[in-house]
Amino acid sequence: MKNIILFLFTVYSVIYSDVVYRIPIQGTIDLGLPPYISRELAEAEKNNALAVIFDIDTFGGRVDAATQIKDAILDSDLLTVAFINRRAISAGALISLSCEKIYMTGGASVGAATAVDMSGKKGSEKVISFMREEMASTAEKRSRNTAIARGMVDEELTFTHIVLSGDSIVVDDLEGRKEGKLISMTTQQALKYGIADGTAENMDALLDSLGLSAVSVTESTENWSEAVVRFLTNPVVASLLTTFGFLGILFELQSPGWGIPGFVGLTCLILSLGASYIAKLATMSDFLFIFAGIGFLLLEALVIPGFGIAGIGGILLMVYGLYMLLLPDVPVGDEILSQATDGLLIGIIGGVIGLYLLVKMMIRTQFWQQLTSPGIQKKEDGYTTTFGWETLIGQIGTAESDLHPSGWVIIEDQRVFVVSEGEFLDKGTEVKFLSVDGNRVVVRKLNENTKEGV
Repeated sequence: MKNIILFLFTVYSVIYSDVVYRIPIQGTIDLGLPPYISRELAEAEKNNALAVIFDIDTFGGRVDAATQIKDAILDSDLLTVAFINRRAISAGALISLSCEKIYMTGGASVGAATAVDMSGKKGSEKVISFMREEMASTAEKRSRNTAIARGMVDEELTFTHIVLSGDSIVVDDLEGRKEGKLISMTTQQALKYGIADGTAENMDALLDSLGLSAVSVTESTENWSEAVVRFLTNPVVASLLTTFGFLGILFELQSPGWGIPGFVGLTCLILSLGASYIAKLATMSDFLFIFAGIGFLLLEALVIPGFGIAGIGGILLMVYGLYMLLLPDVPVGDEILSQATDGLLIGIIGGVIGLYLLVKMMIRTQFWQQLTSPGIQKKEDGYTTTFGWETLIGQIGTAESDLHPSGWVIIEDQRVFVVSEGEFLDKGTEVKFLSVDGNRVVVRKLNENTKEGV
């Protein structure tokens, strides 16, 4: 009997949920916000929430982030409510229009959704057109006036009347109806023209207006992974990851084999790529370019001696892929293009400068050599970091491992990490030491007949 009662109670609680989710959208709307919103909406749907309330107070942010949030809200089957707590400007206006209901506090504002850069310069016509129709289609979806929605974006639009509830009414109290002005609405204006559905001064008053005063409110917050993604997609952090990524890979090309710098570089690039993928900034084509570039660089570092077409091609593919990685799939203005270019240049220039400093200032330190330089290992002493390998030129050793084309050679009870002159050599092959360039030791297969390097 107890099990039956428990089962019925569980079914009842699932079907007749009495929980409302509150999701804050405050501050700058960035690429870390959409994954958080999508997760909370999915959780609310799973728990059969009665409604999801977005507590909005923002001056806007990235258009691509706002469109992702808008799409997630429109795709949800739950009752979605925008609670404009002070202001919903620019991207915040688009998010608000995507909700089924809009409530505003007294003295709040909504609108001014045109695309501008950080200096206030108007975006290109392509960007304006995209944002204008995004606003209009979203308003139409929620049965709100499309002329007002377009007027929030395009200052060149003018109108004197709008159709509201089947009636044509005169619009004489909105400055944005005039050419050269964007529509930005007060609470009372939003109520008058059907953009807002009601007013509420706090969450309790809002719940009363929605008939949900008896429900419990779940306060949602970002989890650690979403906070990490938000941190990694920050333009400054993304530029630093690119810098260290290039730095590690470029430095690794100067050393035989694969070691700490290459690992650090790849880790930084993986963090940047992973965060961008989660934030829907990266596409599969971007990944293909980047991974193809990394593949060519690894081929150059591990297989092909020197630095040639494969290395140059790998760098060019990575540069192009990283640049595309910084651009969203929606039309963007000069500001976003400039940010992408600046971020890429910071990464490249930072990597080159860092490489130079490491080579000139750090490479001769004992600690750094122990981390990065596969050196000579004596049985009694272990690895050494000295650069006295020039004495090996002309001497003969035996490959302790396969040289593809890098590997280990034994000479006079010492193990030396070398690279062959181009061909793959099997373990046990006798080789002659040809040259030493820093920590790069080049060998050639020994001719058995002449005992000379061929």
